[in-house]
This record gives sequence, structure tokens and C-alpha cells, in this order.
Amino acid sequence: MSNNLSRKKKTFAFSAGPEPHRARTRALLERHPELRRYIGKNPRTFWFILLCVTIQVGIAYLLRGASWWIVLPVAYIFGAFVSHALWVLIHECSHNLIFSRAVWNTLSSILANLPHVFPSAVSFQRYHLQHHAFQGVYALDADLPSRWEARLIGSSAARKVCWLLLFPLFQVARPPRLREIRMFDRWIVLNIVFQLAFDVAVYSCLGTRAFGYLLASFFFSVGLHPLGARWVQEHYLLAFPQETYSYYGPLNRVAFNVGYHNEHHDLPSVPWNQLPEIRNAAPEMYDQLTSHTSWTRLLLKFLFNSSIGLQSRTERVDRNGVLPDAPAAPDLG
Repeated sequence: MSNNLSRKKKTFAFSAGPEPHRARTRALLERHPELRRYIGKNPRTFWFILLCVTIQVGIAYLLRGASWWIVLPVAYIFGAFVSHALWVLIHECSHNLIFSRAVWNTLSSILANLPHVFPSAVSFQRYHLQHHAFQGVYALDADLPSRWEARLIGSSAARKVCWLLLFPLFQVARPPRLREIRMFDRWIVLNIVFQLAFDVAVYSCLGTRAFGYLLASFFFSVGLHPLGARWVQEHYLLAFPQETYSYYGPLNRVAFNVGYHNEHHDLPSVPWNQLPEIRNAAPEMYDQLTSHTSWTRLLLKFLFNSSIGLQSRTERVDRNGVLPDAPAAPDLG
């Protein structure tokens, strides 16, 4: 254990240093300046958004009269993968990796959000960019579980199952502690308006089975499903003190390379289709890091290994020299 890190059984690990990727980015570009050529936009990603939205609405239409015993398995086996892909595409939009103008990326994210039922694309952009800048800072990083959340779930397998089943609800409970981020602005309101209009149209025109398919696909895509292990994979401390982990398994093919998470944090301005090139060009930077090859295996390990829980994360107070523009969130734990 390094001098600036300590671990407590019931709390997050603590780091006295800055988030690790800024220094890694400098080292990576010093060794491999040729990687700068991968920084840019990929407008073709928009067509994947349109395709995935069309698929989800089309399947919902086909299932409008089906039994729930058909709707739910289809949502788990197929719909979850399309819904998860849309999450990744929203992530691309949040980094403005599709179009040069930010407004078109934001509008694209609102479009990609429609089959998810809940309006979250624009809010995700606000919180996610803060996650990159302030990884592990409790008052700024919504990816870090709340302290009450970590204590409530702990390392219990049953409670971890419940946490994954209700993961979106726990996510919604985190933003109020992030006092330096506005919870509402005109783009968030626009996201809500478009989403409500879509939801009403689906429910009114296609019925409860169609709406239920979209809702189940959304919850499965981020919850109790091999795809849900992605949230564990990215920053849960399975090889302390390493904070960020990549996944190099086959599901990257249907998840737009979202598993290349160290590569993404090191060069967040590189679009999804070029992320493997970062690892290929700099194996000395990535081969030495602990990584995952199976989300299913990781999901089972997370659920049934009592040494892994929501407290298996790193917290820090270092803000990379950035001064707060509002009072820090109070400690509600």
C-alpha cells in the first residue's frame, strides 16, 4: 500500500493525490505523440443511434400484443443489448465525439435517450464530464456511490442483487449531493419534454406491453444482467490501488468498445471506433494493468465475493487545483 493511500473496511479507500488519468495522458502522449491523430469526431455514430432507436421502437411495436412471458425474456436477451448500446452512444454524445457543434451532439443524445423511458441524457452529460475531471471527489463525482448507499448495500449478496435491480433509482439519488452542478437548465427541460412526449405516444399508441418492453430493456441494460457488470468493471477496486479497469471481452463488439475504459479516460477525445488503437499503440501502458475479459464472471464475483462491495471505490479530496464555485456538499453520511 502506498504512503498516500489507506483503506478502511467499511469506507471508501482514500487517495491524497489527484485523479490518475491526467498524468497518464501526459505520459502516453509523450511516448506516443502519433496517437493525437485519433482525436476527433465520428459522424457515422449518428446512424447507429438512429438504427438502435428504430430497432427498439420496432420490437416494441411487434410485442404490443404479446404475453409478458414473451416480452420480458425478449427484453433481457435482446432489448438490453440495444438499450445498453444506446447508453454508450449517449456517452459519445456527452463528449461531443459525433459532430463538431455541441448542440448537434446534445440533440443526438436526446434522440438516443427516447427508448430509455426516463429523461437522463443531458443530465448524464453534466455529471459525466465532472466524473472525468474530478474522479473520486465525493462532492463532484456522481459515479461514486453515496456514503449512505455504500453502507446500506455493503457486501451482502442479496443487497447487491437489489442494488443492481434498482440501479437507476440509486443513480437518481446521487445528484442532490453534487452542489456545484445545476440540476436543471433549458437543455435538461427540453430532454424531459421530448421524453414525456415519446413515452405518452408509445403508451397511448402501442400499449402497456410495448412500453413495458422498453422499460424492462432499460433496467436490464444497466442492472442485474452481464451488461450491468460494466458499472463494476470501470472503477471498483479489484486490484487496489488501481482505480480504473478495462474490459477486453467479446461484448465490446455490441457495446461500441465501451470496455476500453482506461483508454477512454486517458484520451477522452478519441471516439469509440479508435479506442482499441490506443491499446495497440501503447501496450506498455495497458498490458501491465489488471483488466477483465468476462462481464458475466465479474458480475458473479461482485455478487458473491464478500470482500467486494460498494465501499470498494477510491475517494479523494484533491480537485486538480480547481477551486470550487459553490459550497461543497455537506456530509450526509
